[in-house]
Amino acid sequence: MGGGPSMSLLCYYCLVFVAGVVAAAGAGTSVPPPLPVLPIPTAAQLAWQRREVIMFFHFGMNTFTDVERGTGAENPALFAPAALNATQWMDAAAAAGASLAILVAKHHDGFCLWPSAYTAHSVRASPWRAGNGDVVGEFTAAARARGVDAGLYLSPWDLHDRHYGQEVAYNEYYMAQLHELLTRYGRVWEIWFDGNKGTNATKMTYHFQEWFDTVRQLQGSINIFSDAGPDIRWVGDEKGFAGTTCWSAVNQSSITIGSAGIEKYLNEGDPRGTEWVPPECDVSIRPGWFWHRNETAKPLSQLLNIYYNSVGRNCVLLLNAPPNATGLIDGADMARLREFGAAVKRIFGTDLAEGSRARASSERGGGFEAGKVLDGREETYWAPTAEDGRRNGYWIELRRPAGARAFNVVRIQEHVALGQRVERHEVYVDGVAVARGTTVGHKRLHRLACPVAGRTVKIWFAARRGPPLVSAVGLHLDPYATDVM
Repeated sequence: MGGGPSMSLLCYYCLVFVAGVVAAAGAGTSVPPPLPVLPIPTAAQLAWQRREVIMFFHFGMNTFTDVERGTGAENPALFAPAALNATQWMDAAAAAGASLAILVAKHHDGFCLWPSAYTAHSVRASPWRAGNGDVVGEFTAAARARGVDAGLYLSPWDLHDRHYGQEVAYNEYYMAQLHELLTRYGRVWEIWFDGNKGTNATKMTYHFQEWFDTVRQLQGSINIFSDAGPDIRWVGDEKGFAGTTCWSAVNQSSITIGSAGIEKYLNEGDPRGTEWVPPECDVSIRPGWFWHRNETAKPLSQLLNIYYNSVGRNCVLLLNAPPNATGLIDGADMARLREFGAAVKRIFGTDLAEGSRARASSERGGGFEAGKVLDGREETYWAPTAEDGRRNGYWIELRRPAGARAFNVVRIQEHVALGQRVERHEVYVDGVAVARGTTVGHKRLHRLACPVAGRTVKIWFAARRGPPLVSAVGLHLDPYATDVM
């Protein structure tokens, strides 16, 4: 045939051409993600939410005077931790599963755990390290070495400084100390502004906005905590419990830092909120925030209950472990933190939804299939069509393999990077309702009354703010459930 290509080769070329045309036709036609429902988190807020458990260390003059709130008149000579070891504190944080640890650098008594140039009431005046010590420096260095991120608390209320009550003079003093803390010790991931002060405290106007802007100038990617944020809000109690309904959004104009009567609003958030300010649940492992010889750590059952009612309700748990007067975490407290961290890993380290097949009321298109809730990735998610919800509500169902193990915890997670949407949800196992709730957010955990070994798990969602975007559905067995229910 004159040296031309054979018929089989021509057929091959035709197939390649057709495949190329099909590929070209399909290129650039991926289904785009849905529009976000505002407000949405910043990258720093999103990373913070995914930490789930962080640590607090209350340590200072109160540790040595055996009180929760000092007077400001304490003698710095009392501060003498003979065995202070910040590396051991980081071991405690890691044991509890925390990736961020916050140190109380100055509490209400005004005593500074770093050698501030603006007051004599600091570690410089104490016998510890012969007056050359710096707890903040040791803390931040130990955190870096251990791979734990550092945060700092600087009390606005100061019972020692003579300028307190003088608006300009004290705000200048406070901002000078803030500048020291945010320029001397490397990156700080969270800064804590506490609005608390006694009912008979000297009247004082804090320049919060100036403080916040200064913090942003010095550390651009930091998260700022206060009652009203701007990045993280107080949950409204010190029990470690968020509301059964918990929105990440609030209207900051409705919150005045330090005011009473806003606790319920902080606890529940606001579905019509215009700012993304997720809640942080602060609670101590002991009855008090500071170490006291006659107190002991909460039992594991109570700590797990706190976990379910904080992390399991769209919050981050800030767990306080106070070092003792020698400068160490008590052995019994350390053991409890290890027990708690191990228990959380044991419960959630195995996902009994593995091997399931997922189907849903609808799917937005390629890349947003129901199976995305099972891939273990934060950035992928199931997205239904908007029309689906307008007709019937939305649902997703897991069909488990034969012989799958029983579970008693259901985990649901929204893709909150595009906003919080779910207003109500219900969980069914083999057609029987086993749990219901309102919001989901970053994570919602439901503990069931008893383990079930159902073949199908179906979750129904109501979401008027836009189709729900669900990044994960997990099933777990909590062997401690008889203790925590």
